[in-house]
Amino acid sequence: MLSLLWIPFTVAAAAGQTARNAMQRHLTSALGTAGATQVRFLYGLPFGLLFLAGVLLITGAPLPGMTPRSLIFTAIGAVTQIVATGLMLAAMQSRGFAVTTAYTKTEPVQVALFGLAVLGDPLTLNGALGCLIATIGVGLMSWKPGAATEPGSWRAAALGIIAGTFFAISAIGFRGGIVNLTDGNFLVRATTTLALGLILQTTLLATWMLLFDRPLLLKILGAWRQSLVAGFMGAFASQCWFIAFALTSAANVRTLGLVEVLFAQAMSKRVFAQDTSAREKIGMVLIVAGVAVLLLGAFG
Repeated sequence: MLSLLWIPFTVAAAAGQTARNAMQRHLTSALGTAGATQVRFLYGLPFGLLFLAGVLLITGAPLPGMTPRSLIFTAIGAVTQIVATGLMLAAMQSRGFAVTTAYTKTEPVQVALFGLAVLGDPLTLNGALGCLIATIGVGLMSWKPGAATEPGSWRAAALGIIAGTFFAISAIGFRGGIVNLTDGNFLVRATTTLALGLILQTTLLATWMLLFDRPLLLKILGAWRQSLVAGFMGAFASQCWFIAFALTSAANVRTLGLVEVLFAQAMSKRVFAQDTSAREKIGMVLIVAGVAVLLLGAFG
């Protein structure tokens, strides 16, 4: 039963991430891309530390031992996640919420290849097939006839796809950080890596702002009311992602995580009043089919 826990945690992570991205999209207009990116980490850090304190208190376990490999992998995950988040928010300023989400979700194939090459994570036939089918569905949702002639369309596509690459590297980095800790159960290792990653990300961005853009940092601190919920949702989503990473390969997690595209589509229609075309519906069917193939292998 423990081996299947990654499934509900991944779905919860995708739902939480959809909500956080929508909140960050609203904050981008007031704080800019850099400011909205920092909100995710600065206001997520207190919750990440609370999660860690709670896990250690409940389990009675000590902090797991750090290794050079776990620190390096976590640092890579932290830095690339900052870059990916910034690129994603920049893309959202040019294109719709759901379309940008779809662009970034070209990552599962990259995650599978990086995971195999860097961590030696195996890829099953069901996993590879499910990943491929779902990614084709994402591509279909992202593509729009005549989009090449729309102002900013290529820029948004490039930003979204490059963001997906950095998200893929980030996923491998954080999974590498988790599996290279010396001890502790999956929950302790996942939460420790989350807290460490948030500390690194908050420190890096805060230092940059102190040196180059202090007014923006003050503006972020002044926007704490609307930022606090976004920070919590970000920490919650990351906690669920990291627990899933501790239980199975990043490729499995990111493929199932494509349900975020479906959540984003629903969010676009309900919150941003963006309609769903027939092409996008076919893409969603392929995503569901790909996820079904993946889960068939997991339960098989």
